Amino acid sequence: MAANDRGATDIAIVGFAQSQSVRDAAPSEVQLLVPVVADAITAAGIERSDIGFTCAGSCDYLTGGPFAFVSNLEAAGAWPPISESHVEADGAWAMYEAWMRLQEGDIDVALAFGSGKSSPSNPAEVWAQQLDPYYLAPLGVDPVSLAGIQAQALIDAGKATERDFATVVADSRRNAKSNPNAQLSGDYDVDALLAEPYYRRPLRKHDVPPISDAAVAVIMARGDKARELCERPAWIRGMDHRIEAHQPGLRDITSSASTTLAARKAGYDGGPLDVVELSSTFSPQEIILKNAIGLGAGVNVNPSGGPLAANPIMAVGLIRIVEAASRIIDGTANRALAHATSGPLLQQNLVCLLEGE
Repeated sequence: MAANDRGATDIAIVGFAQSQSVRDAAPSEVQLLVPVVADAITAAGIERSDIGFTCAGSCDYLTGGPFAFVSNLEAAGAWPPISESHVEADGAWAMYEAWMRLQEGDIDVALAFGSGKSSPSNPAEVWAQQLDPYYLAPLGVDPVSLAGIQAQALIDAGKATERDFATVVADSRRNAKSNPNAQLSGDYDVDALLAEPYYRRPLRKHDVPPISDAAVAVIMARGDKARELCERPAWIRGMDHRIEAHQPGLRDITSSASTTLAARKAGYDGGPLDVVELSSTFSPQEIILKNAIGLGAGVNVNPSGGPLAANPIMAVGLIRIVEAASRIIDGTANRALAHATSGPLLQQNLVCLLEGE
């Protein structure tokens, strides 16, 4: 269904909740999810029985057990039997599936949630396994090293400088001071950041996100039901995701054509935006994404601090959507754009356009 069809645009976020991002191996994913899902349901003012469809996003590789996502359904309340699905992806893609399910018109309310625990595992080893199995995975190329290659390519192409990267970090950490769920925040001087040693040249440690554990949940509703449940719903005007070549060497890693296309297909027309939340996992990626979407100077990007302030893998993209939607629901914004990504070096990208009434 096209983004401008009424069935697609008459769906809104009416409730949400997220946990604080921390690095703590103690609580399980289920323990993270139970209060978050309960709080989202309470925020929407519904009963669990009102939910017509549930979709979850997580990664068994992080948890370390097969079909670990089945246990996460305890948080949704799977008895009596419910209609549910799961994506081995960020919760943003779970929300996308739930949004599509609502368009069928036979249900009014859906739940989507994402959860991730990176602290018990070694992300550098886990995520190397998603690379090309013949040429890259055997080398154990970790995401940070790939991001360093991308950052150097940006510099070599004249599209950014190390000072630009440090400015992104300083802005992120400053914005995160007002976010109670952020893991890293504070006031940082750009020159002081540039004086730090390299971690993966030309990246420094602050250009890399923290290892985070967290969960997030959203409640979506259709039309009049959304208006009944929420005084000011965050209407999903469009949502789209696109995929590029899996092998980074087959594409221009200093740009993101899939993000450009996803933004256009989601209905973004280049007009003004009150807030933008980007899944810029590494500081250079914020520059790439802003250029891909066509964001000019003065746009309020990542007021939550973004992934550089908290990076719960498999939840971080849905958190971007929640952060954008929260500002529409509370009336501080009227038009917002949120972005999620997956795969090596911005391989897969999802864009969600939100508006108030």
